[in-house]
Amino acid sequence: MQISAQQVRDLREKTGAGIMDCKKALSESGGDVEKAITYLREKGLAAAQKKAGRQTSEGVVSSYIHAGGKIGVLVEVDCETDFVAKTEDFQNLARDLAMHIAALNPLYVKREDVPQDVLERERDIFRAQAKESGKPENVVEKIVEGKIEKYFKENCLLEQGFVKDPDRTVGDLITEAIAKLGENIQVSRFARFKVGEEVHQEGC
Repeated sequence: MQISAQQVRDLREKTGAGIMDCKKALSESGGDVEKAITYLREKGLAAAQKKAGRQTSEGVVSSYIHAGGKIGVLVEVDCETDFVAKTEDFQNLARDLAMHIAALNPLYVKREDVPQDVLERERDIFRAQAKESGKPENVVEKIVEGKIEKYFKENCLLEQGFVKDPDRTVGDLITEAIAKLGENIQVSRFARFKVGEEVHQEGC
């Protein structure tokens, strides 16, 4: 079918994708804009996975102050080039991440950062709870592992539901930014300050 220049422009405004990519997406989806957006997102996410191993030596430190100056966050978000670090999209991503950290108070960037002794302590607690409730031995370990997965989702930044859109995780948000900006993006560390509380610094 014939794809008009206006359709391509409209799709480009909505997605930020290149002209040829938008044209191909519209052709593949028969002119259906929503299907074209899904097509671009899937292609972009696949491309993002290929970029995940690339070195990130540029980036920004972003901040967020909340609740009348009672909570503050510093977060370092890294990318591959200074050019991308200065873009509005990247700056907005960093600010959104700082705001999210202020709101949801993650303890770690990713599950691999959780110390082994912390995991073992949590497992012991969950195991004792399961046994206390009278669960048979063969289901106790399944319950424990389920609760550990929940612990990761509640305490690891990349696995938390994004504060502005809980249907997407923070990891999804970053992956979509990688697809859009064309560079690997990593959260390397953050610190969250709350008046009267000991500061938690992650990745320092």
